Amino acid sequence: MKIFTAAQIKACDAYTIHASSITSIDLMERAAARCAEWIMANTAKDTLYIILCGTGNNGGDGLAIARMLHQNGYSIKCFLLKITDTLSHDCQLNLGRLQKIDNALVQILQPGAFISDIPANIVLIDAILGTGLNRPAEGWVKEFIEHINDTDNRKIAIDIPSGMPADNIPPAEAAILSVDHTLSFQFYKRAFLHTETGRYAGNVHILDIGLHPTFIAGTHTNYRTLEKEYIRSIYKPRNPFTHKGNYGNAIIIGGSYGMMGAAILASRSCLRAGAGKVHLLIPECGYTIAQTAIPEVMCTVKGERAISDICGWTEKDSIGIGPGLGTLDYTIEAFANFIEEVKQPIVIDADALNILGKQPELLHKIPADSILTPHPKEFERIFGKSANSMQQLELARTQAMRLNVYIILKGHYTAVVTPEGECSYNLTGNAGMATGGSGDVLTGILTGLLAQGYNSEQAALLGVYIHGFAGDLAAEKLSMEAMIAGDICDNIGEAYKAIAGKQTAL
Repeated sequence: MKIFTAAQIKACDAYTIHASSITSIDLMERAAARCAEWIMANTAKDTLYIILCGTGNNGGDGLAIARMLHQNGYSIKCFLLKITDTLSHDCQLNLGRLQKIDNALVQILQPGAFISDIPANIVLIDAILGTGLNRPAEGWVKEFIEHINDTDNRKIAIDIPSGMPADNIPPAEAAILSVDHTLSFQFYKRAFLHTETGRYAGNVHILDIGLHPTFIAGTHTNYRTLEKEYIRSIYKPRNPFTHKGNYGNAIIIGGSYGMMGAAILASRSCLRAGAGKVHLLIPECGYTIAQTAIPEVMCTVKGERAISDICGWTEKDSIGIGPGLGTLDYTIEAFANFIEEVKQPIVIDADALNILGKQPELLHKIPADSILTPHPKEFERIFGKSANSMQQLELARTQAMRLNVYIILKGHYTAVVTPEGECSYNLTGNAGMATGGSGDVLTGILTGLLAQGYNSEQAALLGVYIHGFAGDLAAEKLSMEAMIAGDICDNIGEAYKAIAGKQTAL
């Protein structure tokens, strides 16, 4: 699904109105109907609602929703905040329609007024400020948002929580209404997918309001969400008439004294991802551990407590390097020699990334189309600090284009950035994956996919989706609190079956 800016969404609205020969109030009515349908389907009939409306089109949405809920027998009360002296045209129309039914259904709040003593069972619907917001809320409106945030009521935002900009991260002191659900029209907003702002949006529900498909298909954006339909389009089912040689020979390079678990997890997930054969290059101290833990993997040792030599493995179909590798001087030297030698795309994670942070001159020697998998701190060590997560992602886009590599910037919504600067947000995964070894499992999955002949872009996109989905399956079985990295690995098979359309539902 494409992610558009607020300006592009406004243009999409205008195109839809023109191409469909409808009016703006007709489109608002359509959007409000989708919201009212969701609200009625997801709350009890005896629920009481307070709808908080601004003077712009978001307020018009709220007034229309109030009318529809009232006409369907729900108890509602509207409060229209007089943010400006005049209302937008469509907001004024919907105010008149609601007042025509019953003038008592709506009350105008003058600047400085607040609502007090709201019973806890009332659901608050936020339609104060929409995507047209171009600066943080100020004065009375800011205080009103903070006042509503202090209540314990359930809250539903219409299109976007009030005070949240769609396309950037506001200052830390900005007031944003914190809601349980956001009913977003047609598209995700980028702000929903970043930690500083996404936490205010609660559960996001995308409502199809019938925006024109011609505009959507023909309008370019560098951002999208990763959807199961696309994943199924790149997934390659196995041909029955094949053998292990058809699925590639992978190698995982990692492990050091006290850190063998990382290499074990990466090797196991590489196998689970489907690689035909997996080799493991480790130090001597990990040999018995590896041969005992994963007998399906072939092992070679170089060095005693950490790897001392990495060269000579470029005939492998795929290479994943970094989990548990360590950053001893001789390992850094071995990695530098390896980067000089290797020409094919590789997967770079963990301590291999930390070495790049220590020796940034190696960055330009990374083979084209390689996949780097940093979490935010690892990224920062290599490329420097950013003011917020959205700026960090923009820096990742710049660096991916500069270095001609793929960067998987890990987070709640992990982002895959291509050498062309395209960015895909992955929606699978959960907070239970914030556990040691989770990233090592991803490295193994990526390496296993490359071994099977997926190109770097396909491997990165399919890999993060499988990784997150396997994590979701693990959390469902065990809880987010109890799951560990090995549980993600154990559910890769179930994730594959779901992608293939077998048994587990996506």
